[in-house]
Amino acid sequence: MDTSLIEEKLISEIKLNSLQAKIFLLITCYGQMSYQQIAEKLNISKDLAFKTAKELLALGAFIDISEKEFEAMHPRFTAVNMYRRFCEREKIEFKRNKIVDSIGVILEKPYEDARTK
Repeated sequence: MDTSLIEEKLISEIKLNSLQAKIFLLITCYGQMSYQQIAEKLNISKDLAFKTAKELLALGAFIDISEKEFEAMHPRFTAVNMYRRFCEREKIEFKRNKIVDSIGVILEKPYEDARTK
């Protein structure tokens, strides 16, 4: 699956930064990871991986399994949840966004595949 289009939509619709989008997609598509694993897979510092994963936790993208491990919730729920929080931060009316809905639908299969190995 080519995630570049989904990454672009996460940035344009939910206003994630590029690294947040990459980490969100990594954990959504491959399953629970520690910040050390995130750093290794994306070739970034452990500090940056930890900081960004914590940001995603605050944005409603992840649940924390422990202080060092992160997991994504179901993408249909998570995409809408992140968009709702974006609307609250920006003080704009929350209403259905078909692009955000489609992100959740597209990510559903890789999410489920990663968790039923």
